[in-house]
Amino acid sequence: MNAQTVLPKEAHKLFQSGAALGVDVRTVSEVKGEFIADSVFLPQDIFSEQRLSALLEEGQDVILICRSDNRATQIAERFAAQLPKLKVLKGGIVAWKKDGLPISAGCASGIPMERQVLISAGSLVLLGLLLSKAIAPEFVGVSAFVGAGLIFAGVTGFCGMAKILAKMPWNTKNNSCSLSR
Repeated sequence: MNAQTVLPKEAHKLFQSGAALGVDVRTVSEVKGEFIADSVFLPQDIFSEQRLSALLEEGQDVILICRSDNRATQIAERFAAQLPKLKVLKGGIVAWKKDGLPISAGCASGIPMERQVLISAGSLVLLGLLLSKAIAPEFVGVSAFVGAGLIFAGVTGFCGMAKILAKMPWNTKNNSCSLSR
């Protein structure tokens, strides 16, 4: 099944007229970076028919917003039977900005936490492999340790690397930032 999409300029008109509600399904760190004004925040991991229904006005369509439209499409397809008025912002925030539509700057600076974890894990794996080739084969253990940590994070939902990165100075500057919109 393919989710129904709405082009950014059409979505902007629907938002302005009140005919549709923009629902941002990205993560907290992404929304803190930038968002579409007057959209509501309902992240993918807690998205439900009940939560969405509480936000809607009678007769309003819903346009799901994410970075590129992948997560929004997944949600739209998962809830298609219960919520037939779900639509997806085609191209997500990326297409919205490309069309020159207004975007509100959040309060976060730098790279979202999820990407910081990916960059760090990938760098450590690569470093371990390079050191094992150049210095001693035992350095492959660094790559194995990071791989095991990623598996553990995926299975348990706890990511030690994210906890460590969250304490870094570049991630602690904006603690006063809130998502109240």
